[in-house]
Amino acid sequence: MQALEPKLRAGLVALELTLSESQVCALLDYLALIQKWTKVYNLTAVRDPAEMLTHHLLDSLAVVGPLRRQLAMLPLASGAGQLRLLDVGSGAGLPGVVIAICCPEIRVDCVDTVGKKAAFIQQVAVTLKLPNLCGVHARVEQLTDKYQVISSRAFASLLDFTNWSRQALIERGVWMAMKGKHPADELAALPSDVQVFHVEHLIVPGLIADRCVVWLRHVAIT
Repeated sequence: MQALEPKLRAGLVALELTLSESQVCALLDYLALIQKWTKVYNLTAVRDPAEMLTHHLLDSLAVVGPLRRQLAMLPLASGAGQLRLLDVGSGAGLPGVVIAICCPEIRVDCVDTVGKKAAFIQQVAVTLKLPNLCGVHARVEQLTDKYQVISSRAFASLLDFTNWSRQALIERGVWMAMKGKHPADELAALPSDVQVFHVEHLIVPGLIADRCVVWLRHVAIT
């Protein structure tokens, strides 16, 4: 994976992300873990390391800046304790693990219905020494913990994503959904108590494809 380091560093510059040397190393080590475990557990259909870098790592890194900006603007951390993010249908940990590496101040739980994928997240947390990362084997509808941010990447429709996870979102919390092209049809299908307050176009270094992040919140209906 060291051969990919120059492309990773160039991508970080393009995304205007400043990471420590240990964080850069952790990202490369994470990519190596995905490649190793995919041979046995089929974590991802992408097998080529260079494609993994663009389609997985840089794709997930593209949302770190927008996440930080939203957290700075929204009154989410008004209370004691660590800010918590739930990554739904996390699979190999995208973007949850990437967020945990880049934002150690955020506690990231990656939930997946497939046990081996949750076990992989636990292995990543141990191997990379990420105390703020946890793999959870469960259906998101069954979770009783509360989170300030709930994220997903190519998980489900916006309607299903928000319906299935709404009990886990704190009051004034936000959903962060990573999508390909602008999901106009999915936005139109949302109920009136789910408000889209921002849709941001993402540019992923080295990837020629439509990407955006949709920000949503629950609103009271009077």
